[in-house]
Amino acid sequence: MPMPQCGNRLASTLHLRLNQTFCELLTPEMSRIDDDNGISETGAVETGHLWQRPGFLIRRLNQIHVALFFESCKDFAITPVQYGLLTTLSERPNLDQTSLCAEVGVDRTTMADVLRRLEERGLVKREPSPTDGRLKIANITARGRKIMKEMYASMRESQVRFLSPLSAQDQTVFVRLMMQLVEGNNQFGRTSLKHFD
Repeated sequence: MPMPQCGNRLASTLHLRLNQTFCELLTPEMSRIDDDNGISETGAVETGHLWQRPGFLIRRLNQIHVALFFESCKDFAITPVQYGLLTTLSERPNLDQTSLCAEVGVDRTTMADVLRRLEERGLVKREPSPTDGRLKIANITARGRKIMKEMYASMRESQVRFLSPLSAQDQTVFVRLMMQLVEGNNQFGRTSLKHFD
């Protein structure tokens, strides 16, 4: 649900005041920032203050996203990573753990824990690979598909709420830019996403 207009004005006013306060606290060299976009006179993104650092902002956005996801999906006791894994298995069945890591972008230890938890709830089933006995193949169960279907509207609500401070056009640009950053830096993660290899 979008914020009321008065809430947007208040947030905008607070943002401007915080930005002015931060600029006043910064050294004279660092305070030469374009207040509208955080770009220095040299054209580089400033990273002197915590709120100017992309990594900090991305971590904070992730915290907000997870909080919104849990609020919207509280009736299901499913995490964002678990939902992502169920989505992947619903679209691409018969994947082993290594392939799932590459699809979802988590390390093997995390994947093993997520699979175990989902299997304990009867949402995923693992069986030995018919071609390689050392591997276990994972599939979503009928119960897993049912909970995904029941959760979809709540999951979508969390995504819509997360992006609601942006206009429709900015939402599209924001998602496109995030994809570009993930693709451009994919090799630096603990696990590379196969989609971008």
